[in-house]
Amino acid sequence: MTEQQPLNEESSAVQAHLTTMQGVIQRMAENSRSCKVWCITLVSAILILITRTGESWHALIALVPAVLFLVLDIYYLALERGFRRSYDAFVKKLHSGQLTSSDLYTVAPTGGIPKLFARSKLSFSIWPFYLTLVVMILIVWQFVIP
Repeated sequence: MTEQQPLNEESSAVQAHLTTMQGVIQRMAENSRSCKVWCITLVSAILILITRTGESWHALIALVPAVLFLVLDIYYLALERGFRRSYDAFVKKLHSGQLTSSDLYTVAPTGGIPKLFARSKLSFSIWPFYLTLVVMILIVWQFVIP
């Protein structure tokens, strides 16, 4: 009969789980950053092409990727927050001595994605960026293109 390794901070299984969770959280943060980068790239390219056509109402086409990336960015932020909650709950169980081996096999966001999505819509990391982008699109629509 094999002896079960205790679940404490030094346990390799616990360390692997924490590393996995940190990797997932980092990927969600990177995806959020990528949304912003791609959004700026696409909106800029659309606005440059539209200034060459001379039709001001075409500038509103740039709102489509802005809104789509806004929603995707909010989703990634909600997932990141959910995984952070899961990570914090795991660490709390670890330090309180309530950690079981079944906890090592759960890598999922906690808090409910719809609820987290609703809260993430109000995040300071979202609105200044996308509001500035929408204002720039509206300025191009109204004032830049003759």
